[in-house]
Amino acid sequence: MGRSVQLPRIIAQWFAARGWLVRAHQQAMLDAAARGRHALLTAPTGAGKTLAGFLPTLADVATNPAEGLHTLYISPLKALAVDVQRNLLTPVAEMGLDIRVETRTGDTPAARKARQKEQPPHILLTTPESLANLLSSPEAAAMMAGVKRVIIDEVHAFGTTKRGDQLMLCLARLQRLAPALQRVGLSATIADPESWAGWLAPDADATQVEIVVAEGGADPAIDILVIDDRIPWGGHNGRWAARAVMRRIEAARLAIVFVNTRAVAELVFRDLWAENDNALPIGIHHGSLAPEARRKVEAAMAAGKLRAIVATASLDLGLDWGDVDLVIQMGAPKGASRLLQRTGRANHRMDEASRCLIVPGNRFEYLEALAARDAVQAGELDPDGFRPGALDVLAQHVVGCAAAGPFYPDELYDEVKSAAPYAGLTRESFDAVLGYAATGGYALKAYERYQRLVALPDGRLRLRSAALARQWRMNSGTIVEAVAMNVVFGSGKSRHHGRRLGQVEEYFAGQLRVGDSFMFAGQTLEVTGFDGADIHVRMGRGSPKVPVYAGGRMPMTTRLAARVRGLMNDRARWPGMPDDVREWLAIQARVSRLPGEDDVLVETFQRDDRWYMVVYGFAGHPAHQTLGMLVTQRMERAGLKPLGFVASDYAMACWSLDPVDDPRPLFDPTVLEDELAEWLAASPFLRRAFREVAIIGGLIERVQPGVHKSGKAMSVSSDLIYDVLRRYEPDHLLLTAAWTDARGKLTDVARLAALLEQAHARLSHVRAAHVTPLAVPSLLTIGRERIGDSADSALLLEAEALIAEAMRVD
Repeated sequence: MGRSVQLPRIIAQWFAARGWLVRAHQQAMLDAAARGRHALLTAPTGAGKTLAGFLPTLADVATNPAEGLHTLYISPLKALAVDVQRNLLTPVAEMGLDIRVETRTGDTPAARKARQKEQPPHILLTTPESLANLLSSPEAAAMMAGVKRVIIDEVHAFGTTKRGDQLMLCLARLQRLAPALQRVGLSATIADPESWAGWLAPDADATQVEIVVAEGGADPAIDILVIDDRIPWGGHNGRWAARAVMRRIEAARLAIVFVNTRAVAELVFRDLWAENDNALPIGIHHGSLAPEARRKVEAAMAAGKLRAIVATASLDLGLDWGDVDLVIQMGAPKGASRLLQRTGRANHRMDEASRCLIVPGNRFEYLEALAARDAVQAGELDPDGFRPGALDVLAQHVVGCAAAGPFYPDELYDEVKSAAPYAGLTRESFDAVLGYAATGGYALKAYERYQRLVALPDGRLRLRSAALARQWRMNSGTIVEAVAMNVVFGSGKSRHHGRRLGQVEEYFAGQLRVGDSFMFAGQTLEVTGFDGADIHVRMGRGSPKVPVYAGGRMPMTTRLAARVRGLMNDRARWPGMPDDVREWLAIQARVSRLPGEDDVLVETFQRDDRWYMVVYGFAGHPAHQTLGMLVTQRMERAGLKPLGFVASDYAMACWSLDPVDDPRPLFDPTVLEDELAEWLAASPFLRRAFREVAIIGGLIERVQPGVHKSGKAMSVSSDLIYDVLRRYEPDHLLLTAAWTDARGKLTDVARLAALLEQAHARLSHVRAAHVTPLAVPSLLTIGRERIGDSADSALLLEAEALIAEAMRVD
């Protein structure tokens, strides 16, 4: 193993002045760097993970000072990059090191970006999108030639996503520009370090990747909020407990209140403020707020000027605010790894327990919260399913490479295959991507706008014009948000004359009229006018509407679902549950039965003039949503007159005019592929998936200088191209990519297929005399859809009748 590397005196003195010793995992990272190895560090919250990642850089620059970019740090969040800069600048200044640390994200001013190319800092903190943009510059080769290390923080946030595909393609390019580059991955929540080491450095042999595991650390303290042994029947975001949550915030020094979607963030902020009797300073943070608004909240948090902040996933990765002593999770966390990650935002000290309070939205979510806590305490994290790299991302990358300068196809193919997601890419597939990037494909090559690459006499390919490079940089990236409109505070004719608060989706904005009020940035705003892409607002009052946002729903993981089933069937655990939950399960077992650990329970019953079927699949919302589409389609063919369905993470409920006497044929797995293909082709899912891959793949431009492209215009463009390709080139690269996305992300076909196989092998059908306790949450959802959220009294009466019927034991 050899002797351990010694810290330079200036850094060793800094450690000694604080009474610190170099932890074993920090020393291991120093030693790995000295041996020229890549490294993957898994460490609990408060273990000095980020410092361990940067320590070899600080030691090297302190010992061998030189100008130029030394280390790239890749963050999944802009906020995390800013936070790391703030936390890194302090020790650098205290040590007296001559090291410049800067950020480069989409929020960085253009002038600073230009200066960074000419005079790069020693350490550049950035995101995958900004790194890809930087690598598309002709100056990239010179700027990156001396880079020695790249640190990927929260590496688990990348591996199974298109952002991960983009990042690994960028790292493959970096490795070519700087062959001695060392790759470093940091995470607190990966279940299989060996697999992640292979993803991080796929070309390295096993001895070249050091896996470092930090030992020790206090176990997290996770509680579940229960008031008077009562848990609601319906709901999914914990808003019922706002008053109790506010009391917990009052007792804490600083709290982060996590929610799962941006819309819920606005609602929870309003609820907490209504219970904020002491007028404590509370902030809100989510991805639709303007950069200035997010930075203001982050700065206030870091300065200790807030007592709580309501946040989405925009703050759940790696942020180190030492004064946070309580994390509150509103609604179920949907996965053990996510719960551990968010809990880790509290008490950033390795020897102190991080405290988290889960506020379940309903009784199913209580079981899910309990299961997630059990999993964390058992050290059981959610596994990550690696998949082949997306071809639309590769197509974008190819054009970005051409923007940096001409390339030889053979060389680029070898480079791309060195990225883990594309290690299995065939030359045939690569050539198809290359052909698409050059001409748009067979059906589109006659259109000049899709002609992007031209061949040089020596066989290299180059970009057709400099204008295409500029356009590529404005539209690159793999995160496709719905088309949005700017929310501008003030009555100026342009957003430049008002204060930009952020964005809401165009679909929601289209429902607004002058004088309407809506919630945004934690405030009630009144619409005063519209100007192109801008909604002008002022402070409002009354009952506001709440913005809607596409996506954001996180399905419960498969492993967590199995634990929920186990809890329902483990009667030894029931006495420790709230009275409401224990009674709910006990009466369910008497009037019907509980879902088994390895079967699929299907209940049928009549209520009023309709017949209901509830399927307890525990397969997550996307799979149940697709199951609803599939089953009602089969019911229609069988003449059962289906009327509709609803889906949750736990169940799918559908209703019809005629009863389902035998549900088994509805779950036949043998014709799934054919039916799914037919349904997807006719559904909006495939068109939606195509729109996303067309944007990523560069067929549709999101941004043009000085032009606001409406959602309607983008949808029309997307649909026209989709119809042309379906008719003239059905095997087009982007249609294939859209099918892959629709089957995976939008419909979760893998979990659906497993559910159908399970139902085919072990289906338990109960013909219930009336609605059952487990069915109530689903039927309450139906009630909300029928009645509408404004009919509170009618909904309450419906809910009371349902509950009374379900809890009746004949």
